[in-house]
Amino acid sequence: MRAVEDVDAALELQLVGIGTGNPAHLTLAAIEALNQAALILLPRKGEDKLELLDLRRHICARVLDGPVRIVEFDLPQRAADGDYLAAVADWHEAIAAEWLRQIDVHLPTGGGKVALLVWGDPSLYDSTLRIAAHVQHERPLHVSVVPGITSLQVLTAAHRIPLNDVAAPVMITTGRRLREQGWPVGADTVAVMLDGNCAFTTLEGAGIEIWWGAYVGMAQQALVAGPLGEVADQIVRLRAQLRARHGWIMDIYLLRRRSRG
Repeated sequence: MRAVEDVDAALELQLVGIGTGNPAHLTLAAIEALNQAALILLPRKGEDKLELLDLRRHICARVLDGPVRIVEFDLPQRAADGDYLAAVADWHEAIAAEWLRQIDVHLPTGGGKVALLVWGDPSLYDSTLRIAAHVQHERPLHVSVVPGITSLQVLTAAHRIPLNDVAAPVMITTGRRLREQGWPVGADTVAVMLDGNCAFTTLEGAGIEIWWGAYVGMAQQALVAGPLGEVADQIVRLRAQLRARHGWIMDIYLLRRRSRG
């Protein structure tokens, strides 16, 4: 395998972290990368998530200061049944193939910079880097990453709390794992992402605080905080109302278990 520094392909794939949908979250480096692109790819994720596409369109309209080709494409869907990890692997391969198809159509010379707008940061519970690796297996290209503000940073800022207790670690996990495995061993603070089914309701609420946020950093931001046993039902109801209203939801929460003694 060639080192990253040795890749000399004329084609560059730029993964640009855009924060949580607020154009103010973009760094100067992100704005520069988008303006330098020869092609920007915007995924369509179905009728129920058109607002996500509109947010990407709005960001491009706000930050681009010259003509850049912007192409929208239909994102392949992940299989809902069968083995989860196998379905994800197949899904990533399908997305990589679609990226390559769009590049071949819109950059027929085979060179230039292609930008993808990634929610938050490409390094934190996002699959774009793994999909990019599939692309690299098929086509010699350079992958660059422009880091972005993560929803976890925006959540703690919105609640005005530190991420960790003094000299204490933090576990970052998913709703699926929290539901299946319970509270992570050895952690008193747990950040939970990608939770579509309110996994916090499976925990014994005594001694646990929760700081929850939906659409953090955006105009429709909603926040709830308090003892888990007291606010869990409120969060479940509010989350359902928000999803029905907007057709989609992105939420994240921090749990902290107080030491017993």
